[in-house]
Amino acid sequence: MTLEAIDPTRPASTPAHYLIASDFDQTLSFNDSGAVLSEILGASNFHEKVRGLAESNLVQQGGELAYLIRHDPDFRGVRREHLEETGRRVRLRSHIPALVDLLERGIGQHRFSFFVISAAPREVIQSALEGIVPHDRIFGTELDYDATTGEVRSVRRVPAGYGKVAVLEEIESRLGIVPDRTIYVGDGSSDVHVMLHVNNRDGFTIAVSENRLLERIARSTVLSDNAFSIMAPVLERVLHWSTGEIRSLFEASGLSLHAWEKARTDRITLRDTNAAVA
Repeated sequence: MTLEAIDPTRPASTPAHYLIASDFDQTLSFNDSGAVLSEILGASNFHEKVRGLAESNLVQQGGELAYLIRHDPDFRGVRREHLEETGRRVRLRSHIPALVDLLERGIGQHRFSFFVISAAPREVIQSALEGIVPHDRIFGTELDYDATTGEVRSVRRVPAGYGKVAVLEEIESRLGIVPDRTIYVGDGSSDVHVMLHVNNRDGFTIAVSENRLLERIARSTVLSDNAFSIMAPVLERVLHWSTGEIRSLFEASGLSLHAWEKARTDRITLRDTNAAVA
């Protein structure tokens, strides 16, 4: 579905290339990949350990799992296969494939590039989004493995805190994206630095949780179980579409805009029209 197909009388806008970068844990998924990994390993008290690390300021927020994998006895022995199995067990938000497909096709004359930037291990994200997001568009914690045992030997890079800012700038440079055409989507305190960075350069930020810090920083907050819902504020506030045009595009993607409580926080309920027919 293109803009022209929705409203052929609307004046064409200047073509632009946008970067949409998204966090993974509790942004594209419902649960924390560290908690899922803990279940696989039989490790206990994951959330308490993360809370303790956050309170001690020992690691950047978001980098707690990488620290535990290297230093906590309960996580000793983590191998690539544990991380890949974690990704397969992570519960994803609905309609991520539809979101990625729309962005790949473009909207009207506008192009979009979708990337994932997260402190979750890259193997977890790649496994969870296999067949949906290409591996070269996923940036997560990079681990080295022992050639003999297969266990994690070291942590090379953790995209947490300011680390996310560095990755975002790398992607912008690679794609030739100007800063005010960067859109970032996140859910928690580990996204504060990158959201401030994007806002300061006139980009657009979306929070998908009621995190108090993010609510004060994000340009928009969207609460929905459906990943496709982030397109509502993008279309309305970045591309300046009307509600009717947004509704038509959602319907063309097999979704009905069942409820949209417009406020600083957008509460959106989408219904799968294909499922309703079935």
